[in-house]
Amino acid sequence: MRTIIFRTIAPYLAALMVLFSIFVLLRGHNEPGGGFIGGLIAASALAIYGIACGVASVRRAIVFHPMGVAGFGLFIGALAGTLSFFKNQAFMTSQWLIFDLFGVEIPLSTPLVFDIGVYLVVVGAIGSIALALEERETD
Repeated sequence: MRTIIFRTIAPYLAALMVLFSIFVLLRGHNEPGGGFIGGLIAASALAIYGIACGVASVRRAIVFHPMGVAGFGLFIGALAGTLSFFKNQAFMTSQWLIFDLFGVEIPLSTPLVFDIGVYLVVVGAIGSIALALEERETD
């Protein structure tokens, strides 16, 4: 399945899929989407890129080991839940921080940080599985 057309289109398709996964991640708090679905889309982009260009290309592109990405996402997700302890509230209670940047209010919330953690866990875990399966197939 490594045709010249697929190898040519795959990097652009993967880039578009990652961009769309970030869109789904960021809109997921108020509408359908979120960290899990966004992570699945990004992991699918890694799998498509891996099928077209090889596992070595994917490993060079993502820089970090996928399980390291998953571990960092788990840390970020847990950190988002523990911030509520500092205000003497229950674990995973939402906290909001509002910044004013050039006259525009930018609300940051712990649910968004948690969604980013879930996104990274899914990308790391599913990406690691996909890369391991692709490596096994090429042996």
